[in-house]
Amino acid sequence: MDEEVAVYVKVQEYADGSGTVKRVVGVCDKELLGRVFVSGEIRLVVNEEFFKGIEASIDEALEQLKTAYTAMIVGERIVGEAVKAGIIHPEAVLKVKGVPYAQFVRM
Repeated sequence: MDEEVAVYVKVQEYADGSGTVKRVVGVCDKELLGRVFVSGEIRLVVNEEFFKGIEASIDEALEQLKTAYTAMIVGERIVGEAVKAGIIHPEAVLKVKGVPYAQFVRM
């Protein structure tokens, strides 16, 4: 797999009240940061506040996703690789203006 910088990864942590720290991870293909995609009433906002963290390779992003409690993933490359890695089920992938995105929460 190509190790060049391909995505932005932002990891946020919070305590859930029981002493457990949960990780929220946002990952987007690098070229999508700051863009907005609209299809009918659906609006996908790839904002810097949620997604702009570190620049990372796909492999580095997948490692962060494997330990996330919840995540939002946007972009052809990262969503495709998350599906291949078994992190996201293919049927959970949605598209807005042709841009794939997926979310998950571990229970």
